[in-house]
Amino acid sequence: MSRSLPLLMLAVVIFFGCDMQNNFIYFPDTVKPSEKSFALQGLKFWHRSGDDYRGLIGTGEMKAVRGTVIVFHGNAGKASDREFYVKLLEPLGYRVVLAEYPGYGGRRGTLGEKAFVSDASETLRFAAEEFGSPVYLFGESLGCGVAAAVASAVPGAVDGIVLITPWDSLSSVARSKVPTFLVKLLLKDRYDSVVNLRSFKKRIAVVAAERDDIIPVRHAEALYVSLPGEKRMWTIKDAGHNNWPMFMDAARFREIMDFVSK
Repeated sequence: MSRSLPLLMLAVVIFFGCDMQNNFIYFPDTVKPSEKSFALQGLKFWHRSGDDYRGLIGTGEMKAVRGTVIVFHGNAGKASDREFYVKLLEPLGYRVVLAEYPGYGGRRGTLGEKAFVSDASETLRFAAEEFGSPVYLFGESLGCGVAAAVASAVPGAVDGIVLITPWDSLSSVARSKVPTFLVKLLLKDRYDSVVNLRSFKKRIAVVAAERDDIIPVRHAEALYVSLPGEKRMWTIKDAGHNNWPMFMDAARFREIMDFVSK
């Protein structure tokens, strides 16, 4: 191998660092869902403005609402893929908003931590203004990092948090998979949930997947140990990072929400 080749590769990594980071972290479905398609799922656009929107909300009629849950989904697909949250939480009395990220689901905007957290903070504010309290945040994988950052950015607006397959920090996960020097070169987004939740005193539920090969359980455990307030952790036996919903049911969701909403 030519001695100049490693230097050339390093130069490419540095030059395209941000794009390479996004290609490794974010896997958006950029197609905007049609009203006809998700109406069959019991969903509708929420906080629509022109051709933009902030998320989807369940259309089910609710007589006694115990609170609002805002779901920040994982790094792949789009919000309309997560209708199972609505099906599981609405019968428990929770209004569900499936928040959508900039650059996902046909929304305008750029990918990245700064854009996501800013947009998600606005989503929280709109939900609090429209529905009042209590408001709970659900994070799923990447969405855990978003939820943690929002709780830090908008103190006092969040009444409880559920984190499903979370990490302690994105850099910690990255360092376990690639050399540290590459992490320092490529990783611009940090999503440091340990730091972002260090002042959060309300209840947090941590849900880990026992056989998670994407974000190993040790990262959820490290986050859990760092949390300062009331907390509880569930580890879903035999579940993986992507198939964990198959191991959950309404009873488990009720148990989690009963803890968070006390």
